[in-house]
Amino acid sequence: MSYTLVSFHAHPDDEALLTAGTLARAAAAGHRVVLVVATCGEAGLAATEILAEGPLAKRRSAELERSGQALGCARIEFLGYADSGMADAPSGAEGAFAHADTDEAARRLARILREEEADVLTIYDPAGGYGHPDHIQVHDVGLRAAQLAGTPVVLEATVDRGLLQRALRLVGRLPGIPADLAPDRFAAAYTASQDLTHRVDVRAFARQKRAAMAAHASQASADAGVRTLAVLLRLPGPIFRRVLGREWFVEHGRTPARPLLDDIFASLDADPVRPA
Repeated sequence: MSYTLVSFHAHPDDEALLTAGTLARAAAAGHRVVLVVATCGEAGLAATEILAEGPLAKRRSAELERSGQALGCARIEFLGYADSGMADAPSGAEGAFAHADTDEAARRLARILREEEADVLTIYDPAGGYGHPDHIQVHDVGLRAAQLAGTPVVLEATVDRGLLQRALRLVGRLPGIPADLAPDRFAAAYTASQDLTHRVDVRAFARQKRAAMAAHASQASADAGVRTLAVLLRLPGPIFRRVLGREWFVEHGRTPARPLLDDIFASLDADPVRPA
């Protein structure tokens, strides 16, 4: 049976880092995959030469289209909000997503969920992963939209915090690793291992995930220092698959159990009253 998966994100490139393998795997299995992004990411960092080419919002929107194509997405939509910037460097833009009325934003997303008759919605964990204001808003807006639209399964895209810290200790031994990848920075980020419900194996879709990440070239650029995306794209194939070959979720309302689920549609397949 085929389902419709809607994946909701804050900015272009977020989909590539947190959910790309899961989206590619779902699309390859014949499910409909829809990508919804709240902003065009115009407050993102980029090298001067990139900014000189024109508005960053236009550039990042085109990058998202290329990423979506690489992943097999059937539809890509923007909600039309402004990028809020980081908590310590707010953009101050009118219409910033982080300050939008939750119900109003949820209605925009719910309209798409209803149009698509969505079976599954991915959002972020309550902390927005690492605390970005727009990511926190994705969680709040996504939950409310799912309520409004009656979307049966909501998955919070996240990362296994303990595993992330161990991986960063290994990666940190490589030359040129930026300081913002220090393990201690993520002591309260993402989700504790015991709270996870899903660990999705996406190693077979590493090629698509790398292509989605590479599509966001503006976010791998910098006038100085090294961007996280650039570091990940430099990883050799075997290490890339090892480090980025699994994606994690918490299903809203599901009690964590072991073993972790590998199928994001497991709750739908287990529902005996759901129409075929």
